[in-house]
Amino acid sequence: MLKLEHIQKSFDGVHILNDLSLEIPNGEIVSILGPSGSGKTTLLNLILGITEIDEGRILFNEQDMTHVPMEQRGFNIVFQDYALFPNLTAFENITYGLKNKPQISSPEEVQELVHLLGLEKHLEKRIDQLSGGQKQRVALARTLVMKPKILLLDEPLSALDGVIKESIKERIKMIAKEYNLTTIIVTHDPEEALTLSDRVLIINEGQISQYGKPEDIMNQPSCDFVQDFILNQLEIKRRNIFALFHPMQEQMV
Repeated sequence: MLKLEHIQKSFDGVHILNDLSLEIPNGEIVSILGPSGSGKTTLLNLILGITEIDEGRILFNEQDMTHVPMEQRGFNIVFQDYALFPNLTAFENITYGLKNKPQISSPEEVQELVHLLGLEKHLEKRIDQLSGGQKQRVALARTLVMKPKILLLDEPLSALDGVIKESIKERIKMIAKEYNLTTIIVTHDPEEALTLSDRVLIINEGQISQYGKPEDIMNQPSCDFVQDFILNQLEIKRRNIFALFHPMQEQMV
């Protein structure tokens, strides 16, 4: 279990996270939602170890990770832009981290992961030959072969559309269950969070507004902010989709 206890973080005297505490059970998918500047990415970076906390503790399976360096935590992240090496093939990207730590995953385990993510036909392709969805799957595979204790995803579906997005969502859920892998996702899309996650964390101004199952978020919002934020974001998404298919009508609305 991942535990955050009374986390505080400020930058230049401005409070970003203020006395934030929560528990994430092993194997669950948790999405972090909130307005721009609410502290979502800061929270992800604190868990990963990129940023040090000012006060509080981070524990994983009762081990204090608060001051453990990022490279020793065993938590891995897939960034929004994938951060793949353009001069390497898909397979070379996937196995890049194993060059220095080949004992982490056997060739058979790598092939199993490649099969799970449906990448068999794309292994010899250059990165510029891959679609957005294929790049996302390669980035996931590259992270997963290192067998992270926690998988962190920063806006993993933001560059994807339609069927591809739904396919990646299903693969993320499949992977979390297959490997009992705690997965934490930062997203701006409430529909994505509500349909992908076991629990949703909504933060505003550095504090938890609500943390619960998707059905509780929708049916029992804890406050007016949660209700308004979810409804407003869903309405914005609806209008964007409508404008895409009916541009002239949207201009008249």
